[in-house]
Amino acid sequence: MAVRRHVERIVSEPILTPSARISAAIEILDDILARRRPAADALKDWGLAHRFAGSGDRAAIASLVYDGLRRRASAAFVMGAETGRAVTIGMLRLQRGLAEPTIASLFDGARFAPEPLTDEERTRLKQGSLGNAPPEVAGDAPAFVLPSLEAAFGDALAEELRALGRRAPLDIRVNALKQTREAAAAALADLGAAPTPLSPLGLRVPTGEDGRGPALHVDPLFLEGGFEIQDEGSQLASLLAGAKAGETLVDLCAGGGGKALALASLTGNGARLIATDADPRRLAPIHERLRRSGAEVEVRTPRTGKARADVLADLDGTVDRVLIDAPCTGTGTWRRNPDAKWRLRPGSLANRVAEQAEVLDRAARLVRPGGTLVYVTCSVLPEENDAAVDGLLARSGGAIASVATDLSVVPGLSEKIRRTGRGVQMSPALTGTDGFYVATMTRTS
Repeated sequence: MAVRRHVERIVSEPILTPSARISAAIEILDDILARRRPAADALKDWGLAHRFAGSGDRAAIASLVYDGLRRRASAAFVMGAETGRAVTIGMLRLQRGLAEPTIASLFDGARFAPEPLTDEERTRLKQGSLGNAPPEVAGDAPAFVLPSLEAAFGDALAEELRALGRRAPLDIRVNALKQTREAAAAALADLGAAPTPLSPLGLRVPTGEDGRGPALHVDPLFLEGGFEIQDEGSQLASLLAGAKAGETLVDLCAGGGGKALALASLTGNGARLIATDADPRRLAPIHERLRRSGAEVEVRTPRTGKARADVLADLDGTVDRVLIDAPCTGTGTWRRNPDAKWRLRPGSLANRVAEQAEVLDRAARLVRPGGTLVYVTCSVLPEENDAAVDGLLARSGGAIASVATDLSVVPGLSEKIRRTGRGVQMSPALTGTDGFYVATMTRTS
């Protein structure tokens, strides 16, 4: 326990004043807005140019920037401008709940502090309202996806958009190959770790008022493979995959291996589990994670270039269960990746839909007759979810059929989750998780 606290104290040591951090956030937001660049890139460049800022300062500045992006449209509407300064001021009121006098005290024009509030800014802080704002502004969402979001959420649209604009909790999945959830909770008791509301695999770690949590990636228990950082929704999707010991399982879009590790833990390393990904670069983190966790997973990394071959060709028609954690727009993760929604374009959605059709068709060739396909996205858009499943069913000519996803594996989930035409949809407002979609299919012939 002493080691963990010592690490947290070191990484949290403040150097900059709160006002100086706000100035930095304004500078970074201006960069993001002007150049339409990913927030992570802008934050990294700022950190390289300001090496005197401690890790605690950089984390606090990142929290301000991401909160600004969460409320980018609504903050700009209230303040009457879409600049880094206007978005930051509006965010401090709308997202962090600060009153005008408190905000004014941070904008005092002192050394490294932002310039004092203007009379117009003070007036807007006191009188500005979202009462007459368009739905996409009040809900901080790109206008072009609003019809899809309305189709997904119906009358709950406003509530779901508000939930997607809040900060995500900090969840971990306990590695059952190493220990029980109870033992992990005891080991992390000084962090306040408590069981996740729905997932029997998880613990939730409290975060500070600014959304920052402890440095879990340097925690001794993490380094020993005792847990992985994973949203509760992703844990639930792994459970709903229904993996069983004795099966041959393929994680077709494994990426960094989060769900592959979860499946190995759920089956007690009792399944033959193969993980691959079309992009070999995305697989890079899986090897260290496997070493740390003790999970037994066969990783098949495709070659690039003209010599590229299908690394799963020998498995066609033999696999018991295929997990398709498909590439998607990530609309269900806006809580933790708020800049992604502002970089989303109609062409991006079309590209993802095409990729989803490709991986679904590949999965259909892998599964044996009577075998199971589990299609997962972290999207809330029907085009990527039910419509993608409908597309596979139509292309299969009846060889693939939709079946109900078994919700009984997670007690209490059935009452919380939203059912769609082909699957089930998690969401921040209903399940308190990221927006994961899960659909189950079987090969009939």
